[in-house]
Amino acid sequence: MGGFTLVEVLIAATLSTFVLAGVLSAFVFLARTSFRSSSYSEIEAEVRRGLETFAQDTRNATDLRWNSDQSVTLIVKGQPVTYAYDGTVGSSTYRSFYRLAGDATSSSPRTVLVREVTSDFAIRRYKLAQPGVVDSTATNDAETKLLQLSLRAARTNVATVGASQSAISARYMLRNKRVAN
Repeated sequence: MGGFTLVEVLIAATLSTFVLAGVLSAFVFLARTSFRSSSYSEIEAEVRRGLETFAQDTRNATDLRWNSDQSVTLIVKGQPVTYAYDGTVGSSTYRSFYRLAGDATSSSPRTVLVREVTSDFAIRRYKLAQPGVVDSTATNDAETKLLQLSLRAARTNVATVGASQSAISARYMLRNKRVAN
């Protein structure tokens, strides 16, 4: 008779199982890599758009009001515009870097610029560099001429390790603001 023995069938089944396991693990690896890559691209684009919006308003600002190291109000074309990080649990903009037309207490809707921002978000202010002065950190609104953002956005998913993007922006000059030395 020309059939297979039980041992031959078991060996073939075992080898097939190993091959299928290898193919499945390669498929899962490619899916995870694809998700992580798309997450990086999404974060990169969102951070770039957010920083560009902030940069445009900063360059056009004529004055500013420092609210905290996570919030600043710029005066753009005579109108206040606030940029801030929201760390309030339960808020609709929780863990977001957002733009708000109005001052920090305004009830206007917030425009989220970057989602899923970590709590180490910071806005730093600087004065114009002067010869012989090592620390150019500004201590008040009158001497502030440059702003810089530091943020890290992160995306996670149950199937993959999270993707994150850190950004330390350039220092944006308030071109239209007069400063006191």
